[in-house]
Amino acid sequence: MDTRAPAVAELRLSERNSSAALARQFTRSTLAGWQAGTRPDNIEDIVLVVSELVTNALLHGHGTPVVRLLDGQVSLRRALGDSSAEESRRADLLTGLLSGKVGDQALEVLTAAVRARWSTPRELVDGIDELGRTALLVHAERAGRLDTVEDELFRFGRVVAGDPELAATLGDSSAAADRRESLVSDLLDGKAHQVTVTLARLAVRGLGGRGFETGLDRLVELAAEARSRSVAHVTVAAPLTDEQERALAETLERTYGRPMSLQVEVDPELIGGARVRVGDDLYDGSVARRLAEARNALAKSR
Repeated sequence: MDTRAPAVAELRLSERNSSAALARQFTRSTLAGWQAGTRPDNIEDIVLVVSELVTNALLHGHGTPVVRLLDGQVSLRRALGDSSAEESRRADLLTGLLSGKVGDQALEVLTAAVRARWSTPRELVDGIDELGRTALLVHAERAGRLDTVEDELFRFGRVVAGDPELAATLGDSSAAADRRESLVSDLLDGKAHQVTVTLARLAVRGLGGRGFETGLDRLVELAAEARSRSVAHVTVAAPLTDEQERALAETLERTYGRPMSLQVEVDPELIGGARVRVGDDLYDGSVARRLAEARNALAKSR
């Protein structure tokens, strides 16, 4: 029987945006150094779970979070999400990791998630990820800034979409996520609400398998849903006046029977009119569309 004490590596983190990235780097380099008995896929599993746990600790906790990595663990994700293991064992593991590093309410919620039965350990991580996003949106709502966060996420998405090189860089899943997250911070820090920055960084790693841009779109929808609204993506040839926006919102609210959050983008190529997308519904009343239809009709008549 091997009675050796487990090796311990410790990293003390400050309450900064970069702490989760530092924790991932520390985790990966430490496990690579220990390597014995730890397969490469297990290393990435552990890195992912540590990232999620540290992010939650930084968002909801107090004091200085401490990351401890114990040699010999196959995977934190599998250990926490293994529904065949006793609930108390999974809960005790989580408590050991986070006790004193997150608030009591956050620990209670995360413990409930770990105690639940999940089809796969991956589902547990996705669930914790969703809890983190929800907590961020609730925080923004309580601060009266949820509408600001929604608008900033939308605007940032349009900036990315309008810059092919930037879109390719942030959406390149083969590139290191840490570097892409740092780029997001460089672009948004000091210019957007902190919740906006954190959510945009999370979008880098994908939301349910989505790419970066579609992940941002989903975050905009989640922010609108948190305000009990649906999102209407409006593209116009020229900026709308406040009165025109109100009139369009009222028309859409009557049509759909629920409040609407308008996200307006200007695209001169429409020439005139507007294009509106609500969910899977697309209404295209642009001059560009009518001209295209006219050209097609002429081509068919020849």
